[in-house]
Amino acid sequence: MAGRYGRPRSILRMRTLAGQVFLLQVAIVVLLVAASVVALVLQSRAGSEREARNRSVAVAETFANGPGMEEALRSPDPSTVLQPKAEAARKGSGVDFVVVMNLESVRYTHPLPDRIGRKFVGNVAPALDGRVVTEKIEGTIGPLVQAVVPVTAANGDVVGLVSAGITIKKVSGVAEGQFPLLFGSAAGILLLTMGGTALVTRRLRRQTRGLGPTEMTRMYEHHDAVLHAVREGVVIVSGDRRLLLANDEARRLLGLPADIEGSPVTGLGLDPVITGLLESGRSATDEVHSVGARLLAVSQRATDRNGGPPGSVTTLRDTTELQALMGKAAVARGRLKLLYDAGTEIGTALDVVRTCEELADFATARFADYATVDIAAGVLRGEEPTAARATAEGLRRSAFSGPRDDTGLYPLDSVIRFMPTTVVGAGLLRGEAVLDNDLAQRSGWQQQNPDRAERIVRSGFHSMIAVPMRARGVILGVATFWRAQKPEHFEDEDLSVAEELVARAAVSVDNARRYTREHNVAVTLQRSLLPQGLPDQSAIEAAYRYLPAQAGLGGLGGVGGDWFDIIPLPGARVALVVGDVVGHGLHAAATMGRLRTAVHNFSTLDLPPDELLWHLNELVARIDLDESAEGSEGGGVTGATCLYAIYDPASGRCTMARAGHLQPVIVSPDGDAVFADVPGGPPLGLGGMPFETLDVQLPQDSRLVLYTDGLVEDRRRDIDEGLELLRDTLSGHPGRTPEETCEAVIRVLVPARARDDVALLVGRTRRLAAENVAEWDVPSDPSAVARVRSDVSRKLTDWNLVEEAFTTELILSELVTNSIRYANGPIRVRLIRDRTLICEVSDRSSTSPHLRQAASTDEGGRGLFLVAQLAERWGTRYTDDGGKVIWTEQLLQPEAHGPV
Repeated sequence: MAGRYGRPRSILRMRTLAGQVFLLQVAIVVLLVAASVVALVLQSRAGSEREARNRSVAVAETFANGPGMEEALRSPDPSTVLQPKAEAARKGSGVDFVVVMNLESVRYTHPLPDRIGRKFVGNVAPALDGRVVTEKIEGTIGPLVQAVVPVTAANGDVVGLVSAGITIKKVSGVAEGQFPLLFGSAAGILLLTMGGTALVTRRLRRQTRGLGPTEMTRMYEHHDAVLHAVREGVVIVSGDRRLLLANDEARRLLGLPADIEGSPVTGLGLDPVITGLLESGRSATDEVHSVGARLLAVSQRATDRNGGPPGSVTTLRDTTELQALMGKAAVARGRLKLLYDAGTEIGTALDVVRTCEELADFATARFADYATVDIAAGVLRGEEPTAARATAEGLRRSAFSGPRDDTGLYPLDSVIRFMPTTVVGAGLLRGEAVLDNDLAQRSGWQQQNPDRAERIVRSGFHSMIAVPMRARGVILGVATFWRAQKPEHFEDEDLSVAEELVARAAVSVDNARRYTREHNVAVTLQRSLLPQGLPDQSAIEAAYRYLPAQAGLGGLGGVGGDWFDIIPLPGARVALVVGDVVGHGLHAAATMGRLRTAVHNFSTLDLPPDELLWHLNELVARIDLDESAEGSEGGGVTGATCLYAIYDPASGRCTMARAGHLQPVIVSPDGDAVFADVPGGPPLGLGGMPFETLDVQLPQDSRLVLYTDGLVEDRRRDIDEGLELLRDTLSGHPGRTPEETCEAVIRVLVPARARDDVALLVGRTRRLAAENVAEWDVPSDPSAVARVRSDVSRKLTDWNLVEEAFTTELILSELVTNSIRYANGPIRVRLIRDRTLICEVSDRSSTSPHLRQAASTDEGGRGLFLVAQLAERWGTRYTDDGGKVIWTEQLLQPEAHGPV
């Protein structure tokens, strides 16, 4: 039908029988020509190669068997004899080369004289055995075939070789010369066939209009069936504006009588708008026109496009019910869009107040003019809400949104106790939403506060919806929506939208409440596990900061496992500890408490930092194994880090070791800040490597800064930038106190909403005054004990500690006597006046004394028991040279403390 009105039809899209025959004949001719060409090409290539082999073998054998060949090869100069003959044979036979060579493949002849005397390139092994060998190679002159034949003597021995070669191109010219004839014949046949087929096709198309009788019958049957069965009206108008066709649906929609085909459009009695459209013949797409009680969607197109007959075809669809459904669907779609947007814009943070503000802002932007959210005070604290508590404490206004503040509504942070006798109060107690679409009627809502109600009405408020905020069956608060600027009053459909909106927000508020409770519990637990104050000690002046992660950013509960500690040690020394447990929440806080307790316990053994970390690592590994075996959901402790440092104010020596922790910073008295190069060790629980220590000498007023990674890591910068910023912040301020240092570091490095908790410990070193330390070397002679007692008595008298002299003499007598009796090498006594009176006796023995209860028959064993009774504390620590120090501490009156 495409060519029915003179429109051209593409050959490739023919659907008629004539067109298909035409295409089939053309395809057969093309295939035959292509097959002939391919066969000729293949035959030409095979024949050319075969001809090249035959010719090269014939020339080589003829030349090898020529007379005088053996004598020429045995002559003193074979090249002089054979070169002219070989060139003559090459030119006469038409080959590209004739080469004579000896048994070592050295050429005697060649078309290029400079190649005589060089090795022949090719396979000559079969020819040396008396056979003929041919091969196809890619030479410098193109693809060629060469043959190598032996030259045999009279006795049958091979005395030389002859090779002849010819390029394939020389023998393929005959077949290629046949291509023009073949292509010419094929083109002629193709043209004749296409011409004959075109004549047949044209005649068939003219007689059948491109279709056979069966197809034409089927087409008209389908045409008639579609026009009567389709639920869409079809009207065809001719070029002179007469009705050619109207199907059953068009007659029903337009109210047309039967037998009207051929009537003018203007005489059909149709609606003037429809009549004008049909008469104009203009294009239209889904234009909605009212015809009686129906709404018709009308589309119209001209039929003379692309060579068709003049006229137009018009389709009509009844959209009366569809328009009503579309209106309802648009409303439903708008509500779904509103609720979907509410799900993405409300509850973005686990914060109760922030969620209430998001609800109020969203409602005023999409639903109401004003919005308020009132939440129970217990919910704001993260407590479980109850009706009794909400009634007693009231609701706190947590969010307000609207263009004006002077409307009479309660301001932010107001505490509101809704009266049960009011409509809103009663609805709140029942958990039911309240709609008042005419506030001016004062239907009872104004009883809450008559004065404010009067101001609200004067401000233009005309309708209100109050929806209790309920989650898990418990009332959390109430959200109230007001309209003042929009003239439309709230309706019942708006009430359902408000309820769904508040229900979604209530889930987010309850999640935020529960998160607040978890956060408060975790913070309380962690605060209880961290030091509650600084211990009394004279070694350093210390200050610290601990900042938990911002709730909602750092994981469950917000807090993490960062911790620090200051532990006084014997001999006026002090241990500084900072650690970090991977993770956040209750488990991290509890794990931190376990590690801090373990460090305290290990520090009582007075271990060096590397040994203490080794014991701590073993403990963590054991805890991990136990928790893995028990299937603990919280995971083990693996991943915890720790830095342990011991500072001795008597010598100024600081010993440090670390397990996967960041390097501390040492700030010199003149303000230069450097990172201490403490050897790195694996995090606790991984094991496998020993820990190493760093010994540094710290001048007085040096600052030792220990911290966790939350201080220097941030999503806005990498850790290297944070470390450099920390060093720059600490440098150049020699006069800062530890408190001022903490403030400066926190102000510069910690953002307002930290994503990780931060622990910072700053200690400024002190040195014991020389007059508060006394030392004596004691020889290994029992008589030296009396001299020690005398020296100690004089020193205590100088220190105004006469009352402690007798006790101290007894203690030192027992300790020095034990060292003389059981130890070897030099013995040294040191007396330190600090917050306590410290006595130390050191020797080279690694054997630690043990406290025991002596029997009545024992002659000894009561000395150490006596020391334990007289001293406040006592203990033993080991030195780097394999010896030990036995120490005691005695309490002093505050006025007896010496200067430090």
